[in-house]
Amino acid sequence: MKALILVGGFGTRLRPLTLTVPKPLIDFANKPMILHQIEALKAIGVTEVVLAINYQPEVMLKFLKGFEAKLGIKITCSQETEPLGTAGPLALARDKLIDDSGEPFFVLNSDVISEYPLKEMIEFHKAHGGEASIMVTKVDEPSKYGVVVTEEATGKVEKFVEKPKIFVGNKINAGIYLLNPSVLDRIELKPTSIEKEVFPKIAAENKLFAMVLPGFWMDIGQPRDYITGLRLYLDSLRKKSSSKLAVGSHVVGNVLVDDSAEIGEGCLIGPDVAIGPGCVIESGVRLSRCTIMQGVRIKKHACISSSIIGWHSTVGQWARVENMTILGEDVHVCDEIYSNGGVVLPHKEIKSSILKPEIVM
Repeated sequence: MKALILVGGFGTRLRPLTLTVPKPLIDFANKPMILHQIEALKAIGVTEVVLAINYQPEVMLKFLKGFEAKLGIKITCSQETEPLGTAGPLALARDKLIDDSGEPFFVLNSDVISEYPLKEMIEFHKAHGGEASIMVTKVDEPSKYGVVVTEEATGKVEKFVEKPKIFVGNKINAGIYLLNPSVLDRIELKPTSIEKEVFPKIAAENKLFAMVLPGFWMDIGQPRDYITGLRLYLDSLRKKSSSKLAVGSHVVGNVLVDDSAEIGEGCLIGPDVAIGPGCVIESGVRLSRCTIMQGVRIKKHACISSSIIGWHSTVGQWARVENMTILGEDVHVCDEIYSNGGVVLPHKEIKSSILKPEIVM
């Protein structure tokens, strides 16, 4: 089987992290976002992954070549010269996706994090015999999304309703699809939306079916959702393989710590924290609801909550960093500084407090 991952554009919503690496390579729970997806695809027998990309393909491929050998899966790029929406990239990658097997192929949005029940999706797809399957997830506030209205018993998609004013259902598109090769015949090589132009036509022919995603789901393409996604992911890890989570008197709730990180005396870590490789957390530090990326040093008695600390940054003694502060790569926050929602571009030194959310250029 094959799969296409829609990698897309510049990742503006996750700046300043995407100023250093393409969005799919940003660490999430101590490994690049896209690796969570590639590993899940490999686990159910996918042999080739095509990345639909229009920005920095060399960086992506160079990075992923190492994983190609390790995972035993072929990874190739299909590069857009102009943005082609969510369906155009499938037409562009047509030759890479079609082979003699006639097997369906997966399409995933690269921002989506979940438990990836792909094996169940294959079984669902084969059972209904339609042309395409989409994964849907239930949400509390469907009026913010496009809602997928389905036949309850079979999962057959009846229609799509964009941001409904009155309640029509609570299932939304989760950005994971399984498509027969014939779907490619419906897509022209031009900017096209799979959700708005392709799927409604397949649904009109009664050939589109929706499977409700078990477990958690989150689009982690922006900081607040990234932090929420981390909480959901660590919750899921607790249920599935809790041995990967940190334990100790200094740990509260779910915490993921790389083996090479050092944690000093008298710290309180958690809940919902990921600490990456080579990090040094000095004594008396308090961390909650945050990601600390590779090579970061957090100095004595600093306090960090609801924030993302980019690679090789430093947070000074007694500093306080909170309220969705995002530090880009190699940012140095001086001692006793307070950051309330600062978004700091790479290679900066912060010598005065950031009292209200703002971008520091």
